[in-house]
Amino acid sequence: MPTNQSAAKRWRQSLKRRTRHRGTRSESRSAVRATREAAATGDEKAFSEALTTAYSVLDRAAKKGAIPTGRADRTKRRLAALRPE
Repeated sequence: MPTNQSAAKRWRQSLKRRTRHRGTRSESRSAVRATREAAATGDEKAFSEALTTAYSVLDRAAKKGAIPTGRADRTKRRLAALRPE
């Protein structure tokens, strides 16, 4: 438990922030998973659509502060490298 007033406020803020960002992080993980599955099937069209969606979701999550910008960029870069040939 927090030992002073400012620590208590920071704790309350972190709980609110956690619940606010939880859905956004879940959505981004689902989009990444869908993109990886599309890459595994080898379907170029499905992969492109999933990748576009993942880019959008990751950028939105980073803009909201649900995930760090660097993590979003790194994930997008790794997803793009999975493009089926």
